[in-house]
Amino acid sequence: MADSLTTFLDNRGAHARPLRDLLGTLAGGWTPLEELVRASAQPRRTVEELLAACGDLVERDGAAWRAVGSAAGRLRDLATLPPADLGAVAAAVEEYLAGVPAPLRALDHVQADAETVLRRARWLDDTYWLDGAHLLCVGDHDLTALAACTLRPGLRATVVDLDDRLLSYVDGVARDRGLDVRCLHADFRFGLPPLAVGSADLVFTDPPYTPEGMRLFLARGVEGLRDPDGRVVVAYGYSSRNPTLGLKTQQEVLRLGLVFEAVLPGFNRYRGAQAVGSASDLYVLQPTARSPRLAESGIGIYTHGPQSLESGGTDPDAVAALLRLTRADAAGQPALLGPGWAEPVRSGGLLAYDLAADPGPWLARTLVAAPSVRVGALVPNNHPDIVDARGQNALKDLLAAKFRLTFHRSTPDGKHAVVTADPVDTPGVVKALLERAHGKLGNVWREALIRATPGLTKREARERVAALVPDEADLDARLIDLPLERLRGVLAAAG
Repeated sequence: MADSLTTFLDNRGAHARPLRDLLGTLAGGWTPLEELVRASAQPRRTVEELLAACGDLVERDGAAWRAVGSAAGRLRDLATLPPADLGAVAAAVEEYLAGVPAPLRALDHVQADAETVLRRARWLDDTYWLDGAHLLCVGDHDLTALAACTLRPGLRATVVDLDDRLLSYVDGVARDRGLDVRCLHADFRFGLPPLAVGSADLVFTDPPYTPEGMRLFLARGVEGLRDPDGRVVVAYGYSSRNPTLGLKTQQEVLRLGLVFEAVLPGFNRYRGAQAVGSASDLYVLQPTARSPRLAESGIGIYTHGPQSLESGGTDPDAVAALLRLTRADAAGQPALLGPGWAEPVRSGGLLAYDLAADPGPWLARTLVAAPSVRVGALVPNNHPDIVDARGQNALKDLLAAKFRLTFHRSTPDGKHAVVTADPVDTPGVVKALLERAHGKLGNVWREALIRATPGLTKREARERVAALVPDEADLDARLIDLPLERLRGVLAAAG
């Protein structure tokens, strides 16, 4: 019956922790069923299912149960994990946070302190069976994924974030430390990357502290869970002077069909956020059958900055300059998309994007995703990709197989700039990857190699791609979802 028990525990994954603890109790001697239920805080039916799965590994005397003598060691093994060196983990967390890039100003994130990040990892490990589980972090500037995987190396984590600098940092630390952490890029207003959808046992997020921000990040968290037994763990705080805001935010939780399983007051502490006492609570939320249908997002989500609900629209003169430069002398009227990064839409062979609120990542992603037509983008004049020659050259190199870029700084005023992109005729594998950035990378790359190499078979092309790609795991992703540094690596390998 050992296989039956293993299957029973594996099916419960991260949520088997209290049941595994019961195995240790059974290994210790006779325990009444009533006490097993009380000690585990699990429904009686669930405890009875565990005992049935144990089969001949346990024995019964009236209402009491215990492990058969020869099976006690087996049950203890299933109930325990190797102890972590907490001192080493704490030192690692301090090191991680010392090197993390500053948050993008537009995204209004305040850094959690090292004690909080370590406390999160320990709480996750004490509450859930992390060995073999998958944790999805919807945004992770606090490096919770790195901390949890350092504490419990058998944990697999995925970090999805808007900030490519952060993703590059997390990716580098994970590689250096041998941690199973994968990084993907996403703007949560437009969904999760397909690889992250329905993948996780647990979700952790520290969202913007507005009702709209909470709803958006929780919706993505629900989208990322693989089954109804998952949990969304959330850091959220509001000022005791403004309980109405807390009420509005908690109402958004309920509107997503999520149940409050626990609220741990003052769990998280921050270097800043004094308006909420530099602290936030930890919410543990359980989805219901209605949650996936209710998981819809909003657009304005931050408490201040260019993405806030209070921010105004783009200057009409700046938009006019964008349209004028995009149209140039070509025929047809351009389609103006925005504000914000949006899916491309053709109109007369021309395309214009209003990215005036771009915090940094949108411009490159928009041009990677855009079709090969004349494109214009309105961006801040101090945008990191255009503010100096280094940034401009890096962007040109990234897109050289697809577009020729021209930078119109301080157009039409000192706050804005326009970038125009003209398609170039450079057939080859790299251009094929850029033109199908929303396709599965492995498939797109293989097909491009076959078209470029007469006589090459699918098997040969697949083997060649596997030999070229910097990280074979990226072949299951879309090019557009890769962190920018990995994206550049793929294009360099394909060229």
